[in-house]
Amino acid sequence: MVVNEPRSQRFEITTSSRPLLGIGLKIGATLAFMLMAAIARHLGQDIAVAQIVFFRSAFAFIPIGIALFVVGGGLSNLATKHPWLHVRRACTGVFAMFTYFTALTYLPIADVTAISFVSPLIVVVLAAVMLGESVRFFRWGAVLAGFAGVLVMISPHVGEGLSSGSAGTGILFGLANAILVAFTMIFIRMMSGTESALAIATYFQLTCCVVSGLILPFVWVTPSGLEFLLLVFMGVLGGIGQLLMTNGFRYAQASTLANFDYAAMIWAILFGWLFFSELPGPAVYAGAVIVIGSGLFVMWRERRLGLERRNESAVEPV
Repeated sequence: MVVNEPRSQRFEITTSSRPLLGIGLKIGATLAFMLMAAIARHLGQDIAVAQIVFFRSAFAFIPIGIALFVVGGGLSNLATKHPWLHVRRACTGVFAMFTYFTALTYLPIADVTAISFVSPLIVVVLAAVMLGESVRFFRWGAVLAGFAGVLVMISPHVGEGLSSGSAGTGILFGLANAILVAFTMIFIRMMSGTESALAIATYFQLTCCVVSGLILPFVWVTPSGLEFLLLVFMGVLGGIGQLLMTNGFRYAQASTLANFDYAAMIWAILFGWLFFSELPGPAVYAGAVIVIGSGLFVMWRERRLGLERRNESAVEPV
């Protein structure tokens, strides 16, 4: 469903001045995605990645469909002014999903999550270059500090990866995922001014279904009853996380939200311990303190800047 517009008209990037709401939505998205990752790691030992991607995408339409009904307007919410932007976002998103689930079959959740924290640094650079966002000194400092924390976390595993084929493969897929995710976040940010969150999520899930569905006949494994329920639940969680994440970009800048990918580390450690008896080493905890601290600093900084902006707008010119 395409809405025509003059060729000379360019899309605009708009952002609401409610960064804390955007941050809250992003943190909620990380929770949904990490629980989804825990399920995928469990199922990935017996079920092919393409099959996991298919179920994750197909059943994500449940929360998306409910959202379409709740907000009203029906299919009109899927109208788009820039169909090729959806194609670009879907392409990076599909490859990101495949590399992510593949990395989970080789590495613990906490390790994959730690590697994924390369994305925020890439996002900040891309946001400055591609979006022209103003990234101030303090935010650069916080992101760089968080990146240093990531290096602390993954350093022991990088050494293992050099001597372990499986670990090395997992690290490579994890790094590829981090790069693809960074570009995907930027593309979503570029679309958020003209495209509805439901349209962005719907066309992405549809593309994932088509791509994974083409592979599915070659890798299909009939799941047990419990596995089927887990696959469905994983898809629902993915849809919820997608909606939360996409809406978050309407209220805060990409370079701000990038820092709160770090919240995923909390859920990764918790779910790894609860479901797989995987506890990270001391380096992971030390690095987590650094990255979480940087995220909290950005939250404090954004709240302070938001208050300053509101105070300035409240002062009428003499």
